[in-house]
Amino acid sequence: MKFTRVLLVAVMASAAFVPALFAQRDFLTSDEVDQVRLTQEPNERLKLYLKFAENRLNLVDQLLKTNKPGRSLLIHDALDDYSKIIDAIDTVGDDALRRKLPIDKGEVDVVKSEKDFLTKLNQVEPANPPDISRYNFVLQQAIDATGDSLDLSQENVGKRGSEIASHDAKEEKQRESMMRPSEVAEKKKAEAAEQEKKKKQPTLYRPGEKKPDQ
Repeated sequence: MKFTRVLLVAVMASAAFVPALFAQRDFLTSDEVDQVRLTQEPNERLKLYLKFAENRLNLVDQLLKTNKPGRSLLIHDALDDYSKIIDAIDTVGDDALRRKLPIDKGEVDVVKSEKDFLTKLNQVEPANPPDISRYNFVLQQAIDATGDSLDLSQENVGKRGSEIASHDAKEEKQRESMMRPSEVAEKKKAEAAEQEKKKKQPTLYRPGEKKPDQ
């Protein structure tokens, strides 16, 4: 009976420990989060994320040149953060295209930088660091994420925008197929009201006038 109670306590302790062990770690520092929040323009936000990604790779490069105790964990985390930053770059681009905002300048920077990133990442494994087995998996993930992002950034912007719109429309249909007819009708009504509200937004332009870029 005593053994059973001890085992139960051990299991409960383990159950409490597991969520903490696998808790999602923030991939940006609090200062970086503030910088992103203050940078709303898509092209500038892409450049900002590229700077963060470069910082992570520079950290990996510095760590690989030292025999600092526990460096393998630091390299692992830096590469993991890097991959998430690359994903964020793709998200910024997709979101801008959904809102029909230009990202041409930012994408030029993304292509140039990601080519350099890919070169640096592909140099790690051939150098055969002694602790490579401890972070090789996230290294390969970083290489794959960078390659996929580079392909996406080199894709024609118009084609990419069309693919995003098609994907969103498909997902919207799937969501509506799981809703009751009354819920779909209410959703359509809300969307129509929102569109009407946008049309009625006040403007300082006189009838017949257009914005300078139109």
